[in-house]
Amino acid sequence: MSFVQATEAPDRRTAEIKLHDPAAAFAGMAKAGTIAAACLDMLVAETRENVTTQRLDDLARQFVFDHGALPACVFYRGYRHTICTSTNHVVCHGIPAERVLKDGDILNIDVTVIVDGWHGDTSRMYAIGNVARKAERLMDVTYEAMMRGIAAIKPGATLGDLGHAIQSYAEAERCSVVREFCGHGLGRVFHDAPNILHYGRPGTLDELRPGMMFTVEPMLNLGAPGVKILSDGWTAVTKDKSLSAQYEHSVGVTEDGVQIFTKSPAGLDQPHAKKS
Repeated sequence: MSFVQATEAPDRRTAEIKLHDPAAAFAGMAKAGTIAAACLDMLVAETRENVTTQRLDDLARQFVFDHGALPACVFYRGYRHTICTSTNHVVCHGIPAERVLKDGDILNIDVTVIVDGWHGDTSRMYAIGNVARKAERLMDVTYEAMMRGIAAIKPGATLGDLGHAIQSYAEAERCSVVREFCGHGLGRVFHDAPNILHYGRPGTLDELRPGMMFTVEPMLNLGAPGVKILSDGWTAVTKDKSLSAQYEHSVGVTEDGVQIFTKSPAGLDQPHAKKS
């Protein structure tokens, strides 16, 4: 895949990887990413038993507007909600509804905001009440897999290095990596090139260069990696109904490493964040 300076490319997905000016773009991405992460921080105290996922969506939408941002998912390809809420064996793209959260559930909340044209995209896991040890462990492994992928990011490394770092760790921990969904380029375009696979071989795929911006968002299953899409056209679930977990950060490649745009302002983006 070829590269292009972002200032010379259209604000839409193309077949080229956009290279952004860190001095200008990274500040905008950090601002958007911080608001997205703060939205998920706010929801920590709200994700509890007997709360509906629709209630969480309502709270998230109000938070985004109150902070001068726009919810990127509203009306995206017909989607009508601010967040995605994926519980238990839902891999991703779960739709908020009147479903009540129950003791023992695990929940992924995914939010993307737009601030001054820049997209902040992040997700994390929430434990409802007393969750099973296997669910806690899945969340731990998924978070660590994401962070190992991010640690592999630096100029001269490849997307295959990133994917391998995630896959090798996850599979050694007896978890499977979902292959039907991937990370993506990000910036002024919501879903841009390149695709970020969470599996791969070292030294393969595109080279990482300063100015690239994208998401790292592995989805790991306790069972087999296969998924299927439900009749609503959005919700992806594990075929074998095993538990699934996901964490996501938006990042940028710097001259000597990586910058995470979506760090939690309150330090709540790691597994088992405490509710106030």
